[in-house]
Amino acid sequence: METPANASQVQPQSPAEGMQTPPVAAAAWRELCTDCGLSRTTDPGRCGRACQFLRPDYPAMERRVHGRARDPGQHPDELHFGVHRRMLQAALRHPRPGAQWTGITTRLGERLLETGTVDAILTVTGAPDDSWHPQPALVTEPALMAECRGMRMGYAPLLALLETARARGYRRLGVIALPCQVYPLRVLEHELGLERLEIIGTPCADNTTTERFHEFLGLLTAEPGQVNYLEFRADYYVELHFQGGGKEEMPFLQLPISQLPSDFWPLTCRTCVDYTNALADLTVGYMAGRGEQWLIVRNQRGERLLELLGDELRCREPRSGGKRRGPVQGFINNTERAAGGMPTRGMPNWLRPIVGRLMPYVGPRGLELARARLEMKAAETLIHLHQVAPRRVKSMVPDHVWQLVAGYQISGITEVHEENRGQDGSGPAA
Repeated sequence: METPANASQVQPQSPAEGMQTPPVAAAAWRELCTDCGLSRTTDPGRCGRACQFLRPDYPAMERRVHGRARDPGQHPDELHFGVHRRMLQAALRHPRPGAQWTGITTRLGERLLETGTVDAILTVTGAPDDSWHPQPALVTEPALMAECRGMRMGYAPLLALLETARARGYRRLGVIALPCQVYPLRVLEHELGLERLEIIGTPCADNTTTERFHEFLGLLTAEPGQVNYLEFRADYYVELHFQGGGKEEMPFLQLPISQLPSDFWPLTCRTCVDYTNALADLTVGYMAGRGEQWLIVRNQRGERLLELLGDELRCREPRSGGKRRGPVQGFINNTERAAGGMPTRGMPNWLRPIVGRLMPYVGPRGLELARARLEMKAAETLIHLHQVAPRRVKSMVPDHVWQLVAGYQISGITEVHEENRGQDGSGPAA
């Protein structure tokens, strides 16, 4: 496993009133690390008890954060999506220019600051020399949330700025973060001396270094340096925007995946167990949004966050269509054949454009697509851990991940599960 992408000291950008991007210490090397920033603080030893990639206890953390653990018996979709009160398909009535979708996450940050609910928002902005490279920031002026719009690709030591926030007297904090940043933040929440913590989570399944991402752009287009927007859409297309206003789109099946190096996606991302950011108050994503955004309201704090937007938000019930079982089993088969590298594809090149055009109509859609993606991630986690770090399977994989792949054919995984079950037979040993 390589050292984190930001292992050298992160440099500050030019100071701007209302946005602080102070330098942080160098990262301590950790195996299976996404550089959440905790190892860069004055107490890096906390990684040992807070890291998602060691011994996560999602039932206990869900009870602490939401008041109960997920309950698939009463709420079937909680097996996939975690504890929630409701899910919505949503969009801002007036989309924000430059936003990845319509700008719900950015607008929530603005409203938290505008209403004085929080003193600062802990999030990421683009680095001065590379807008794709994420740089942690503390934002105190609502208007400057606009500089944090859009997707970044790479690792950002977000939690390193918790100490900066405390030193500057911020006791009411809003945080916009990925799952591997939210889990350690929740573990340490009661030790931070905060009066208020509002967490807006975004889903995450795959990340890579910023440098590798630029290599990927170079495979997609002859003008990679001109790309200022990229999105993997829920209709099985990738959309690119270019400086100057041009746009391109291509089906997933025509992406140059086979040309990527085997370690393009680090082992951490191939073994993540929390795509939906289950410990956030509100998850804002797109996978089940059918062209809009997908909101998972998890608790009362999440409800209050949505109330900040009022009638700025257009909402409806999420829809679902298609069948996921075939695509998920096909993904599993490809991942197993790759033997630890990138999934192989046996489809002839001439057939890919045709199938790519059909997928938005015949493939899983909406909530069914989100369920499919979660089952794929669960299988990918088990396959790669079993191949590369089998001793970690017992401690890293929550029981709900095993349940997500129940009924699928995964070579050797059933036997591992039986070996790791607790003495009462209810799930993996603690």
